[in-house]
Amino acid sequence: MVSLQLHATHDGTKPIKDASQSSTKKSNINALDGVRAIACISVIAYHVNYGTFKTFNLQLRSTTTGQFIYDILMSGWSGVTLFFVLSGFLLFMPYVKSLLFEDQWPSARSFYWRRILRIVPGYYIALIALLLIRYPQYLQLDHLKTLTLFFTFLMDAPATFQQINGPFWTLAVEWQYYMLLPIIALIFSLPVRLGKSPRQRFALVIGCLLAMVLWGLGTRYSGRYYTLHPDQTFLVARPVLNKILLVTYGATGKYFEDFAIGMLVCATYIFTRKAASDSKLSTILNRCSIPLFILGLLPPLFVSTWVVLTPQLSLNQYIGAHNWLNEFGYAFGFGLCLTAILFGPALLKRLFEWYPLRWMGMISYSAYIWHLPILAIFEIFVYPSLAHRLSLIYFSYWGWIIFLCIPFSYLYYRFIEYPGIKLANKSRQKQAVQPVS
Repeated sequence: MVSLQLHATHDGTKPIKDASQSSTKKSNINALDGVRAIACISVIAYHVNYGTFKTFNLQLRSTTTGQFIYDILMSGWSGVTLFFVLSGFLLFMPYVKSLLFEDQWPSARSFYWRRILRIVPGYYIALIALLLIRYPQYLQLDHLKTLTLFFTFLMDAPATFQQINGPFWTLAVEWQYYMLLPIIALIFSLPVRLGKSPRQRFALVIGCLLAMVLWGLGTRYSGRYYTLHPDQTFLVARPVLNKILLVTYGATGKYFEDFAIGMLVCATYIFTRKAASDSKLSTILNRCSIPLFILGLLPPLFVSTWVVLTPQLSLNQYIGAHNWLNEFGYAFGFGLCLTAILFGPALLKRLFEWYPLRWMGMISYSAYIWHLPILAIFEIFVYPSLAHRLSLIYFSYWGWIIFLCIPFSYLYYRFIEYPGIKLANKSRQKQAVQPVS
């Protein structure tokens, strides 16, 4: 299977006409729909490039320039990181409003219900379809334990990692963040409520989120170490430690640093917009948004191409697939870019508010979970008949995406995703009109 890192799902606020605009207008930030599309397209591009270059990579990487281009083209998996940063930003918003300005605390029950409606129907139907059509062996009794992990959103465990459908493991990471977010916010509220003003509470929120970043880095470092050293243990027997690692690390980490950076951007955005729009921080971010956006591109660029840019350095233990600073490098850069878009001039926002891009953002969940199975059809039935030419294979991949994957993803969105979104929006409206007791 052509796979690596894939998507985390989105907030569920509707970007354009297809989705109940009236109920989401206040919470929707149009440019973020375009950012979501970029994340999805990046992941799809990674798999297209992977499928193409598995045959031609040696030819392309024969020169330093070719290696640099190859590393850039193969960095599209980081769209997953961008999805996680976006989720941290969007889902933390009601909680940070309560933490900073003592607004009504969001209902955990309503939060969970909307998350279920947004994610579960699309995932379960895709899972069941793939089981019936391509992986019927999982329906046998000897696969029951593994199958249970898929139905309980634990498909980021080592036993299920990138099985059945590559993108599924990231949905597990996303889902686990959903389950923990109300609890995390409640824990944050313990020190934050000691603040006497929004400014003090903002500083305390930032402190909590930096601690969350450190937790993410720490669990990634330790989880990576013990995964690579199965003979090592710490304080408890290794079988017990394996169970602890399943909860705290999974197969590649729980990506808390990614979510926390999105939450940091959210806290900054809400604080400057609601409490201090004319503050020095807001003024600096508005004036420096373009340089900030350019600066934000540098960490992902370096993480992707450091082998070419700085061959004299040995960074393998820090940067590289699943190493402890890899995700942070991408997430930090994406967080800076997201901040620049939110505080930047209208021209920068318009780039991400372009209608076709926002439309792609609308169907990105469906495109994310289905593009790899659809590409597998191409590789089985079309790829072998193509002439052994790089350009022909590459453009054939993209033709398959444009003319089959995208139309299918829209239909899946319209008939599978949208009913759940509509029901979630009705739930949000109903909650909004209820009097506060």
